Formats: sequence, C-alpha cells, structure tokens
Amino acid sequence: MQEFIKNVIPSEMKNMRIEIDEFIELYNEGKCELVDIRVPMETKVWQLNFGLKIPANELPNRLDELPKDKLIVVACPNTNRSNMTRTWLALQGFEVKYLVGGLLGLMETLKGGMSKKIKI
Repeated sequence: MQEFIKNVIPSEMKNMRIEIDEFIELYNEGKCELVDIRVPMETKVWQLNFGLKIPANELPNRLDELPKDKLIVVACPNTNRSNMTRTWLALQGFEVKYLVGGLLGLMETLKGGMSKKIKI
C-alpha cells in the first residue's frame, strides 16, 4: 500500500501512464501486454487484432489471464476507465500503466502504413 501511495504523488504520476510510442516499443520487444478493457458492445463496433480482451468488470475473476512477468498496459477508447482500472490492478500487485490517448490514440498512430510499426 505504501508503494501505491508513493505512486500517486504528482511527481510520480508519470509512473502511472505510458505514451503510445513507448508502448509500441515495449510491446514489440515482448515486455508488455495490452489489455483492452472495453465491454463486448464496444468491441463489436471495432476490433483490435492483438492484446488481451478482458472487460474491466470481468478482471476480478480473470486475473490469472494476466502475465505476471510483463508490464500490463490497460486501455479503453480514451483514458478515463483505464486509469481507474490501472489503480485497481496496481492494488492487486501488478506492474501496470494506462495508455495515454487510449485505443483511439493508438489507432490514430497506427492508421495507414504506420500499422507496420507494431508486431502482431
């Protein structure tokens, strides 16, 4: 709990989030896993072809699906739900960050020929 409290100090808040370019680099190196926390209704509208798909409300019963040896990067369309989920997962003992710009920002970065930046 003390470590968690330390990480919510404004000067340490950078430890709570990850920029898209850094995420892509770590993902390509196999050092992190993306967790798409959208609900099924949202994923029916548009899909990602990589990462784990675990709605935020299902995480308490599906923690065993998360790798313990990698950084967990949680993402929703923007960042509001993913930041709350990041906080909860950190309390469960995971190394976790939320994706700055969310899935919409990631898709904007990867559109067109830029999709070659990520290894899936």
